[in-house]
Amino acid sequence: MSTSITSEQFIRATPAQVYYALTHATALHEWLCDFATVAPRPGGRMYLWWHGDFYSAGEYISLEENKSVKFKWFGRSEPAATEVTVTLTPKPDGTLVVFNHSVPDGEDWKQRAQGFKTEWDSTLANLASVIETGLDRRTFDRPMLGINISDFNPDIAKTLRVPVSQGVRLDEVRQGMGAYAAGLCKDDVIVELDGKSITNDYGSFVAALTGKKGGDKVQVVFYRGPQKKAVTMELTKRPVLDISWNPVELAKQVHLKYDDALSRLEACFKDVSEAEADREPAPGEWSAKQTLAHLIQSERGWIANLDDSVGGYERPADDWGGNLPAHVNATVKAYGTIRGLLDELRRLSIEMVAFLAALPNSFVERKAGYFLTAAQMLELESHTIAHTDQINAAIAMARKK
Repeated sequence: MSTSITSEQFIRATPAQVYYALTHATALHEWLCDFATVAPRPGGRMYLWWHGDFYSAGEYISLEENKSVKFKWFGRSEPAATEVTVTLTPKPDGTLVVFNHSVPDGEDWKQRAQGFKTEWDSTLANLASVIETGLDRRTFDRPMLGINISDFNPDIAKTLRVPVSQGVRLDEVRQGMGAYAAGLCKDDVIVELDGKSITNDYGSFVAALTGKKGGDKVQVVFYRGPQKKAVTMELTKRPVLDISWNPVELAKQVHLKYDDALSRLEACFKDVSEAEADREPAPGEWSAKQTLAHLIQSERGWIANLDDSVGGYERPADDWGGNLPAHVNATVKAYGTIRGLLDELRRLSIEMVAFLAALPNSFVERKAGYFLTAAQMLELESHTIAHTDQINAAIAMARKK
């Protein structure tokens, strides 16, 4: 005997589009979880993970392409595995999606079943939003702080004279947004947000912002050097970018942004000697060339991420390990000169623009993946521009020595 709950959602899309969202890692990430790794075949893995360390370690039981998917669900701290059967019924204007979640009999399981229904009802509404509009409501309903982050470890903490090794270090604070208005600065290390501890895992930020909206106010506790401070921050409402759904037009827009960012980089190195560009401002701080190497590695990473997204797979990964000095130095050695590094960065920008222009229609039709790609690509140059100050500072320090 067993107890079952049912959740239904009509989606204005074909059964094939919905089936894809149930059987590919990047698509599951787009509407259901924060990380996925799957093998969509009977007996194949279906591992799903959420920020806050909840996960379901299950497997596919059966699949009928574009018609049904059955999988085992075994969530963290649940006493036993349960089964979910998804059926896809074509309708004149879309697809009726029905989730049937079966659990064992028992009073405890009845309560869990109602919890499953609440979650599936909410999540299936997000699936419809993702497929129909490209917007993941988990992201676009969540407010922004207006920050970029960078590495933070015991060595960096020592350099900054910060007395903790857990937290998130700010690399950039964007004007006009919550963090800037609250007075936060580059190299501040946030350790608490709205009463919740912030660790080196950016997911702790995501968890702390759960349920918050633009306009809400939260307390932020951070270190500026050895001083511990606290401020009240008003969270910024997340804007929805107006993107082009034509890959060729998107590529042109990204190309213009690359040209602007690369021109700024070129200007940083005017009349700079190779020796000046090689000199580290201080032990453990990047030279101008090392910063260029970091930008090269970032571009390679974005190209690899786009390849994964188009292919529908997630690159298996643990938490981000940070920038590796050995790899940064290897990239500097491989290209050697300022000109060599700048030329490689420009070649990578050309490759990315060409990749964007050639995106297949099948990927554009997966609106969430395409929307996220477009939004990220149109913001990429901000990372490059953020590092121009670092390059200029490194060169200025080199000229003092």
